[in-house]
Amino acid sequence: MKTVPCLSALCALLVVLPVALPVHGSERWSMSVEQPAGNFISRVAVDFARNVRQATNGQLNIRVHPNSTLYPRLEVKAAVSRGDIQIGDVFMSALGNEDPIYELDSLPFLATDYEQARQLWAASRAAVERRLLADGVRLIYAVPWPAQSLLSNRPLRAVEDVRDLRFRSYNPTISRLAHLLHAQPTILNTEDVPQAFREGQVDIMLTSSATGMDLRAWDFVSHFYDVRAFIPKNIVIVNERAFQRLPEAQRHALMHAGERAERAGWELSWALTGYQTRMLARRGVTVVQDINPRLRRELTDVGQQITEEWLARAGKEHAQIIETYLDGQSR
Repeated sequence: MKTVPCLSALCALLVVLPVALPVHGSERWSMSVEQPAGNFISRVAVDFARNVRQATNGQLNIRVHPNSTLYPRLEVKAAVSRGDIQIGDVFMSALGNEDPIYELDSLPFLATDYEQARQLWAASRAAVERRLLADGVRLIYAVPWPAQSLLSNRPLRAVEDVRDLRFRSYNPTISRLAHLLHAQPTILNTEDVPQAFREGQVDIMLTSSATGMDLRAWDFVSHFYDVRAFIPKNIVIVNERAFQRLPEAQRHALMHAGERAERAGWELSWALTGYQTRMLARRGVTVVQDINPRLRRELTDVGQQITEEWLARAGKEHAQIIETYLDGQSR
């Protein structure tokens, strides 16, 4: 990103927002959010719900339920599609088993900074929207995580140092990455990570500085390698039938609030990245930003292989998205 965000507006998202009582006769929706209430993506969701309530004069009230208290990550999309809840937040690449399009933002070293991530999202958004609608859900907005980097309980100098380590996985791409690194993929929910590290069930993971702060990573790891492998996103989706039942003015207000949330989420993610990395260092984690050239080269080679495998199974239409993105990068 090239524009410095308005810090006063962004900091407002870090303040606990009051919950207004719903207006009698208003529509009430439940929103599942995966992260803890203090996480920036959860804060963006709370602000989104407040903006919807204000724009509809209290006629559409969305109650945000953080920390996966309604549904765990892998059940959110199905719950929204069935209409068990009207709206939910889900880590997009966790849906990779449904369609390769959802894995696009997690292909290692394809888009490693925010400007590249924006361009990749611009090239792929329409395809993601069509795929979601095929399952009866509509995309409202997307918020990126800070770039995914390596949290490890030991020093790393080359890929061979990862061999046989237990590598936390949260989507099919990460599992494949672990296999190619000759590590042992271990599927874990975010909330289970600290205990898994302490009990020796996992030794290393790709995650963001934001998750490192949420989980108090300094209590169970020693090193943070700022490799910036990719910038994944959480997407907020709504049940299409519930959306269409809304009056036109409320549908417009919902989508407009989503646009605001997406802009704020991208800016906040970018603004927090450096701060969170510095905070990890202040808490005692060894932050390595000057990555060993051999380690970076070997990781990039593995990322290229994963991208080639993705292209082979994604189909011509999805492959065209990467071509469009790369064409834009070369200009």
